[in-house]
Amino acid sequence: MQDSEESRLIEQAQGGDKQALQLLLQTHYTFLVKYLVKITLQPYLAEDLAQETMLRCMEKIRLYHDKSRFSTWMMTIASRLFIDYTRKQKRERLLLEQEQSMRKLKWQGHQGGETCMEIWEALAALDEERRVSVILKHYYGYAYEEIGEILGIPAGTVKSRVHNGLKALRKELEA
Repeated sequence: MQDSEESRLIEQAQGGDKQALQLLLQTHYTFLVKYLVKITLQPYLAEDLAQETMLRCMEKIRLYHDKSRFSTWMMTIASRLFIDYTRKQKRERLLLEQEQSMRKLKWQGHQGGETCMEIWEALAALDEERRVSVILKHYYGYAYEEIGEILGIPAGTVKSRVHNGLKALRKELEA
């Protein structure tokens, strides 16, 4: 497609011409899918992301400006969608690993006859920053300054995290 033809289609699509938008997207679809296959290395994921990219392009066509080529704009949207997807997968994987670790701790606690499973569950409910600070302080006995050095934060921040963590633990255990 020539640049002038593409510019005309973009202008029409931004004005609400659905056929122009359809032609514009169809013209770039194969290019987009090939790009996504290369970055995802997963053809099915590439197809899903291409569909999502097309939807975003339809929703945001009025925001497109001639600062870059239309294909570059589409690739930018597709790349950001892929980055968001990988971040989400990473978060879900971490949550699953934490859940599996917690199950293992519970099993070990029951096997050893420990009665502190409620404490483990309450610790699991804390965010990482407070949980790590509380464990380093009250399980391992480190001083606030030492914990600050370990975590690379000021001792005052450690004190705050430990205080807030213990407060949350008490609240959780009372419930």
